[in-house]
Amino acid sequence: MSSAVKISQWLAQLRATDRATWLARSAIALAGVAALVLPGLQSWDQMDAVSVVGSVLLVGCVVLPDSLAALMFLLVICLGWLLRAPNELSWALVVTGIALLTVHLASAFAGQIPSYATVHRQALRKWLLPASIALLLGPVVAITAGLIRGAGVPGSLLVTVLALATATAAIWFASGQSIGESDS
Repeated sequence: MSSAVKISQWLAQLRATDRATWLARSAIALAGVAALVLPGLQSWDQMDAVSVVGSVLLVGCVVLPDSLAALMFLLVICLGWLLRAPNELSWALVVTGIALLTVHLASAFAGQIPSYATVHRQALRKWLLPASIALLLGPVVAITAGLIRGAGVPGSLLVTVLALATATAAIWFASGQSIGESDS
């Protein structure tokens, strides 16, 4: 296959791209940029490798959302934060967490469908409730865990694990799944 045919095929697929695909990939791009830029604006010194590797992985997330690029992007940003950031809860940490969660959810949605597939509103609505719950519960659990950890309450790890398990169960059941349900 010649390069002209490949480019023509790629452009035809790009023209056939549905609005849901554009929305999901735009969410990946915008949230990914926020997750890359926000740690770089902090007073602590972020490693330059995080920005360089993260930028390359973010392009991979947008172009191929069903690849390992999204997982590697999340790991690079998290490890960059863990290696250099101060050990305190801040608004930048919460916003970066929300951005990473958005990258994760949008990549999961975009990775399920080909870029040229048509997605109906019902499929988007099915993702809206679990995504909204995850985006709202994520910061609440993080802030609560940070406050409990700072208070030195005995059993705070158990409280944090229970809060995360409850949030996971709420998202699971909001997605319309049940424990005995199978997709086969």
